[in-house]
Amino acid sequence: MTENNNVIVIGGGYAGVMAANRLTLRDDVTVTLINPRSTFVHRVRLHQLVGGSDDAVVDYREVLAEGVRLVVDSVTRIDAAERSVTLAAGGTVGYDYLVYAVGSGSADPGVPGAAEFAYPIAGLEEAQRLRPVLDAASAKAPVTVVGAGPTGIETAAELAEAGRSVTLVCGGVLGPYLHPRGRRSVARRLAALGVTVLEGPDTEVTAVARDAVRLGGGRTVPSEVTIWTAGFGVPDLAARSGLSTDALGRLLTDETLTSVDDPHIVAAGDSAAPSGLPLRMSCQAAIPLGARAADTLLSRIAGERPSPLNQFFAGQCISLGRGAGIFQFAHRYDVALWFHIDGRPGARLKEVVCDSIVKHLADESRRPGSFRLHRVSGGAKRQELLRAGHGGTQGTAAGGTSATAAGGTPATAAGGTPATVERVA
Repeated sequence: MTENNNVIVIGGGYAGVMAANRLTLRDDVTVTLINPRSTFVHRVRLHQLVGGSDDAVVDYREVLAEGVRLVVDSVTRIDAAERSVTLAAGGTVGYDYLVYAVGSGSADPGVPGAAEFAYPIAGLEEAQRLRPVLDAASAKAPVTVVGAGPTGIETAAELAEAGRSVTLVCGGVLGPYLHPRGRRSVARRLAALGVTVLEGPDTEVTAVARDAVRLGGGRTVPSEVTIWTAGFGVPDLAARSGLSTDALGRLLTDETLTSVDDPHIVAAGDSAAPSGLPLRMSCQAAIPLGARAADTLLSRIAGERPSPLNQFFAGQCISLGRGAGIFQFAHRYDVALWFHIDGRPGARLKEVVCDSIVKHLADESRRPGSFRLHRVSGGAKRQELLRAGHGGTQGTAAGGTSATAAGGTPATAAGGTPATVERVA
């Protein structure tokens, strides 16, 4: 008689759903997905929720395989020795294998006044809380968006296109990931929308008040609504459970995404730190990581040797309101190239990408094992970095963009600062 394997997936985001769906490939695997919400959050559309053009949620029936049991609850502790998890609502659930896919959320800003007067939008409930605040503010009320990664740029553009008076405070360079050509294109679009962009070394936010944002250079920016998009943090579940993590709290794994502490635990998505060299926090990484984590467990159950991580990146796409966008192409090891597609074609391409995310998950739910993108080679760069001893925690810049990409090349502002961007020296 075939032994049944109980697998728990913690987290129902991009990585968790992909992993859960793929695990249904075997009839002797029972999959339970534990998630605090009963609906799937399409995080790449949260800026649209803030702007009022989308609700950023999808019914799990559209993306989750019928064979996956959904438990709406939160996990408060993982007991690796007992192979069980404790639920917030009470009780424990045992497992044979566990997928750790708790994702990421807003980081503690660590800036005086930010917790009281700024609105983070990394999560669904945060974005939903901000929406009525914006609705209640006058059309001419100054809005300040802190953080110039994809989330900050998209939010600023969305609100400006709706007629809001928006200032985007970069805390450094606009769009750290972007190639200088792509950065200039984004700056031109933001200028056309009327967004005031403040970038440069003196644009780090030092304090947030009810009606203003104060910058490191001594400048005060009026702000009736302050939106905080600078940086992501991860839940501390792994650390609280006694598992090894990196400095940001991501679960440390080997290159097969297996926990360095326990072969029955694998990690995927933003909360994974393979070999101490984590990938850029993004759905582009999360979905293939979910597939890779599932493949690792399926190989282990079959008595086969799991394949190592070999991640491919295409670039970064950013919407700039509903009428424009940019797709920044990149080397497959995640460093931006000179080539990009912008304007209306960029907007259409961004929509195709957003729709394809849901389609990938839905297709995997109906045909487990059909997803293949995680098997596209990311090249030799990662192995070169690992051999050179470059494993270790990489920080995240504003909006969750890795300040140093997997290729090890920091984004730079080379190419000059567009005249439409106000640089604070």
